[in-house]
Amino acid sequence: MSMQDSVVRVVLVEDRLEDAEQIISILRNGGIAVRPNRPENEEELERQLGSQPIDLVMVARNCQAIPLKEVLSAVDASGKDIPVLVTDTDITADQVVEMSQLGVRAIALRDRPEHIKVVVQQEFQTLQQRRATRHLEAALRESERRCDALIDSSRDPIAYVHEGMHIRGNQAYLEMFGYEEFEEIEGLSVLDMVASSHAEEFKNLLKSLSKGEPPPKSMELTAQRSDGTTFDAVMEFAQATYEGEPCQQIVFRQQMIDAEMAAELDSLRSRDQITGLFNRSHFMSQLDDAVAEAAKGSSNQGVLLVDIDGYASLLNSIGLGHADHLLRAAGERLQGLASEGTLCARFNDHGFAVLCRGDHTRTHEIAEAIRAGFQSSVLDVDSHSLSLTVSIGGVQIGEKIASTQQVLAKAGQCLQSAIAQAGNKIEIFDPAARDRAEEERILQWVENIKRALDKNEFVLHYQPIISLHDDAQGCYECLLRMRSEGGELIPPMTFLPIAEEHGLMERIDRWVIGHAIRCIEDETKRGKQTKLLVKITPHSLADEKLPGLIASQLKRVGASGDRLVLSVPESKVFTNLNEAQEFQKALAQNGVALCLEQFGAGLNSIQMLQHIDAQYLKLDRAFMEDLGKNPDSQAKVRELSQQAKDAGKITIADYVQDAASMTVLFTSAVDLVEGDFLAPAGPEMNYEFGQG
Repeated sequence: MSMQDSVVRVVLVEDRLEDAEQIISILRNGGIAVRPNRPENEEELERQLGSQPIDLVMVARNCQAIPLKEVLSAVDASGKDIPVLVTDTDITADQVVEMSQLGVRAIALRDRPEHIKVVVQQEFQTLQQRRATRHLEAALRESERRCDALIDSSRDPIAYVHEGMHIRGNQAYLEMFGYEEFEEIEGLSVLDMVASSHAEEFKNLLKSLSKGEPPPKSMELTAQRSDGTTFDAVMEFAQATYEGEPCQQIVFRQQMIDAEMAAELDSLRSRDQITGLFNRSHFMSQLDDAVAEAAKGSSNQGVLLVDIDGYASLLNSIGLGHADHLLRAAGERLQGLASEGTLCARFNDHGFAVLCRGDHTRTHEIAEAIRAGFQSSVLDVDSHSLSLTVSIGGVQIGEKIASTQQVLAKAGQCLQSAIAQAGNKIEIFDPAARDRAEEERILQWVENIKRALDKNEFVLHYQPIISLHDDAQGCYECLLRMRSEGGELIPPMTFLPIAEEHGLMERIDRWVIGHAIRCIEDETKRGKQTKLLVKITPHSLADEKLPGLIASQLKRVGASGDRLVLSVPESKVFTNLNEAQEFQKALAQNGVALCLEQFGAGLNSIQMLQHIDAQYLKLDRAFMEDLGKNPDSQAKVRELSQQAKDAGKITIADYVQDAASMTVLFTSAVDLVEGDFLAPAGPEMNYEFGQG
């Protein structure tokens, strides 16, 4: 699971609230969703560890409120697997050793935000892996228990051998060799079950196994019972584990038929009877081996799923009775088109699978040879001559996709995509190619964003912000969109992260502010005193020229500054506090207000108002999810809105989703509401305020 998909539940042990807030902001700014707690004493720490699921504990090395040793003791006493991370600005090598000896999992340099982010990511991912391992171990133990029961009930004579000695044998095995209880053969060498005529050969096999060499698939020999009688047998080997120890699983089969017939039966077991290709079971075993190779670093395997286009229509034209003939002909054609070294199998009702050896170029070549070969020739099915095509989906197996389930799932997705394109198409997923394509895609997006700025291809939509107290003044939030070359509107989260990474956000902020001011001008001409709320990024907080530019643009259109509100996330203001303070003061000279978004997400958001004079507070939208059913969120909304009212601030509840949420908001001190439930965003400012 990626960090974007998970919320990291972290306990922050800090003497000062501001220090805890700083770490929270660093993590959130780094794209890590956190759910923080900050205990003020040891008892509260113990309560949080015992009553809540916790992922990480981060403690300042010199914390006085709860010293590090007490934190480690409390975590240890909880009996939970909770990594303890120490934060400090300056630490010596001796102190690092001391921390490790105490049981500290990692150390993060608090004056290096990137280091904090990386350490938290690594420790959380390692914790997730440990949890997954424990889950798999429990599942493995349960599977082993069930397998043990199945072995006991099996009529196949099965034994487990470690270093040539019996450590397990089922009842069928005991009966075959004339024993009643396993204790009679426990610790007995399996060599004693082999007749003297094959003893030397089997002894050499045991020596090779002791050196770590893989066992043969089977071995023909003469076996010997406890009473000295012998019989011809085939031993089948498989590597296994028993009670955590590596061992060999041996199945003794009494040989009742000759070797040629046995080989024929073995071939029949692995072949599909209709097409003559390998069957799904054999293909899956070979795919498992290929995936195991990929996990070790090999990337020279590919898998293709081949599906006959329009199979149902073909059956309608030739008749259901000819279905087997169609599949047989298609299988023969596939086998003829596939190059040497590939493995072809019937995979499902009318689909085939091909296991290729070679790099992604080779896999594409084989896929294209199969596609073109079917398209360019006629298939003879009894008295019918058919022209048919196939769709092909595939995967180049590599370390990034080294599990059989992942490989088949991705190949299946590619196959469905090829079928959806009217068939006769190839779509192959290659993880390495994806990385290259991703880089090219991002560079193309950068060019598109620059073009949109140069050619005015950005678009603003407006979402009404509605008063709960019958205030008829119009207020909208400006929401940015980008128009593609085809005319479609692209949502901001598609391109803004790329724009931020490539230093384009200041230009975008200026574009949005400039167009918002022109909208204010248009509204003024219509006789409306509409107010607009505009999101800006932290990059603009450090733009010393921006307040002056805003002032000149407002003066040019003859609009008052109180018609414009600039909105910045609370966490971004916290981490850029000095710039934000100077920016807010410069805006205030022209009457422009500042809004803190995502308000309430920190440990003590109200305290932020002591450092910056934000007139508007937009509550964190996490509070609005299922607000009508969540008592904790309801209490937090009421608390924050009342505190804001007492401080003379205006609160906005964003992302209002339903009537139940509105009922809660009406009983709070929230001033303004916004959301698709009330009025969706659109290209026009036409909401009838005071009449909704």
